[in-house]
Amino acid sequence: MIDVLVAGGGPAGLATAVCAALAGMEAVVVEPRPGPVDKACGEGLMPSGVAALLALGVEPAGRPLRGIRYLDGRHRAQADFAGGTGLGVRRTELHAALARRAAELGVRTVPGRVCGLRQWDGGVEAAGLRARWLVAADGLHSPVRALLGLEAPGSGPRRYGLRRHYAVAPWTDYVEVHWAADGEAYVTPVGENLVGVALLTSRRGGYAERLRDFPGLLARLERPATAVRGAGPMRRRVRSRVAGRVLLVGDAAGYTDALTGEGVSLALLSARALVECLRAGAPQAYEGAWRRLSRRHRLLTGALLATRRHRGAARLIVPAAQRVPALFGAAVHALA
Repeated sequence: MIDVLVAGGGPAGLATAVCAALAGMEAVVVEPRPGPVDKACGEGLMPSGVAALLALGVEPAGRPLRGIRYLDGRHRAQADFAGGTGLGVRRTELHAALARRAAELGVRTVPGRVCGLRQWDGGVEAAGLRARWLVAADGLHSPVRALLGLEAPGSGPRRYGLRRHYAVAPWTDYVEVHWAADGEAYVTPVGENLVGVALLTSRRGGYAERLRDFPGLLARLERPATAVRGAGPMRRRVRSRVAGRVLLVGDAAGYTDALTGEGVSLALLSARALVECLRAGAPQAYEGAWRRLSRRHRLLTGALLATRRHRGAARLIVPAAQRVPALFGAAVHALA
């Protein structure tokens, strides 16, 4: 019997499989798509995420990031990461690097999809395979989470993400967050002549239409290098991350918003915590571990989203960050 069967071969699933293999467990990943798989993603890793990758023996190529910069056309605030640098890395490069490491450690990836499962006292069966544990790393719209009835009702406006790359030399080594009345634009350097621009908004409309909300940024972007990819709605509330012998990780475990750019870093740290709980024979402890790891993210992201819903207050976010740099720096440090 397999030790850990992972549904989903994205970064969260592959990181879980690598952690399991490093812990001496047999891990198998079930993934329907050939890799590397692209996805609408901000592509900026926090220093904690970079450290988590290094601990797994994974070093993807990318651009070092010094910190976070907020802009609204009139005001500007920036803060450096404390204790390390972040990394701007193409989603496909990250996926490929994790897949190589998983293969080096003997992790098998089999084509398929987990559309049903059966649990008993000693294990779980899914995709024609039997394992001691099933880890659902199957994304924002997790079919496994839905099968188990773990979805909780959402609240607040629905937010969506759109991302495209531009063939332009990066003009900064910060992740830039440009604020407008109805959304944000995230600029992440990911190559010598490539930047990713992700738009987050609750308004309907195409990428080009939404990008016009950021005229200063638009003036820098001339040559699109990739097609537009979208994701959402982003808010996902989950009743529990553990259901019998099934555990949820990554976006499948619940998601607040991409506003603070922590998704991948949190997924990597959660994957390690999940495997540590399995090794200790305490799978139920993973729920508390996930909550502790995600607490700052959930609190800070939730506070920003609440402010964003009120236009008068939203206009004060960047001016306040500029006027009180110590507070902005503390927030960036907490997230990083």
